[in-house]
Amino acid sequence: MKKLILSTLAIAVCCCLVGEVNAAERRRANPEAKQFKYSTTIEKERPELNEETKRLIAAYRKNPTDANYQALRRQEEINYDKVVERKKAKLEELKQTARDASKIEEMQVIVDEMLRDRENRINQTMGRFTDPRLRPNARQTTDGYLPVLGAAQNVSIAYTPVTNAEFNAFLRATGKKVITEDNKLPVINVSYNDAIAYTKWLSDNDKTAIYRLPTEAEWELAAGHMPKDADMNCGEGNGLTPVDTYKQTLSAAGTIDMWGNVWEWTSTDIIATQGKEKGQKVKAIKGGSWYSHRTSCRTEYRGEGRNPDFGYETVGFRVIREK
Repeated sequence: MKKLILSTLAIAVCCCLVGEVNAAERRRANPEAKQFKYSTTIEKERPELNEETKRLIAAYRKNPTDANYQALRRQEEINYDKVVERKKAKLEELKQTARDASKIEEMQVIVDEMLRDRENRINQTMGRFTDPRLRPNARQTTDGYLPVLGAAQNVSIAYTPVTNAEFNAFLRATGKKVITEDNKLPVINVSYNDAIAYTKWLSDNDKTAIYRLPTEAEWELAAGHMPKDADMNCGEGNGLTPVDTYKQTLSAAGTIDMWGNVWEWTSTDIIATQGKEKGQKVKAIKGGSWYSHRTSCRTEYRGEGRNPDFGYETVGFRVIREK
């Protein structure tokens, strides 16, 4: 009996040790992960379209009937709901593996947001899928601008935020003191009103196009979904990086540096629900900065804004072209 008891205890101890080893294995940090360092999977880029979605897009483009549109939309609803289920599964994984409760809370916010924003996101995707400018090379630029699929047909967006070099050209032309910082860094400490002056200068010098700031909706269309572990400059660096540092991370439009590095002015008026300006009427800013938490950089993060009369060391801007 004594031997049996000892044997049972040994088995129990072994099982406990195996459990601890398995738990440790589950919690091993993933060196590739940015936002969720103990995640077992990495999502660096948006997944490729499945064959059925490609087929339905082709069918709609060939024959843009309401029936083909609805068939494509039903498929996109299926695609979207599958992503939601993956996010829910990730949330359950984090409940088991995350050492910091904040990681669970962050994923819960994402899941809740996806459920709440389902109709809007599907509409945005359908706008891109049915845009006649959608073609194999739509995310490649030859003149520094890319079409904002789903927006008006004449709307395109700059490949990068406005840099010091680009803004200096404006300052020289208008008799103002130039900026001495690195030419490839995004320009900062530029108020909304200064950014508007820059776009007016561009328009005055290009008689074939009008330049302006994007609306919040246009910015979101251009950005698309931010992969949760996309390489970007936020929450991990000590300051600005050149606009092409993370050029492998592309937005839905094919632009770069839309998430992190600097917030970007939009022309949309909001009552801020986030940050120090909470409760104030401000201009919406998008994309987060080098100083932001990754969750604040997400495309769908809303409610952050700044006073248009002031410049900020974490806020820059990007230009829309209508041609």
